[in-house]
Amino acid sequence: MQKAVAGLRRINLEGLRWRVFDAKGQVLGRLASQISTVIQGKDKPTYTPNRDDGDMCIVLNAKDVCVTGRKLTDKVYYWHTGYVGHLKERTLKDQMVKDPTEVIRKAVLRMLPRNKLRDDRDRKLRIFAGDEHPFGDRPLEPYVMPPRTVREMRPRARRAFVRAQKKAEQQQQQGSDTRKGKKAEAISPE
Repeated sequence: MQKAVAGLRRINLEGLRWRVFDAKGQVLGRLASQISTVIQGKDKPTYTPNRDDGDMCIVLNAKDVCVTGRKLTDKVYYWHTGYVGHLKERTLKDQMVKDPTEVIRKAVLRMLPRNKLRDDRDRKLRIFAGDEHPFGDRPLEPYVMPPRTVREMRPRARRAFVRAQKKAEQQQQQGSDTRKGKKAEAISPE
């Protein structure tokens, strides 16, 4: 918690809003893009690319963030130690076990422009693995994520899906017809 409060003296906090993001059940990339927009100040009408007008961002429940597809095993973070042949790697699953806050931090920082304002914007990002944070005395505003629009299925996949549904319905009807027929035969000899 002390680490979270460190570095606040270097930020001019006057006029900044404190936005709270809840990462529970959110997709990592979509969450990171919203956070990077708020940190840069792109959601304000006064946005200019050469000024740092972004708001403070507090991310809670980083350990409960979701990813789509097979990214838990296929996404790999690489870094080099500086020695010959020392290229290290760690999968997303291992990184989530070790430090889930670093997953969100890297996703957000890699969405920010690579310029001199990047370090100042990084200081405005505070990430916590759970839902406890030391900023209870600040006027916090919860950030509402925009609704996710799921695109329509591609035509070929949709036709296959409809065919599979019809086949399942036919099998259910045939199964129920044969059961009824057996009951009717069992009743008629008496």
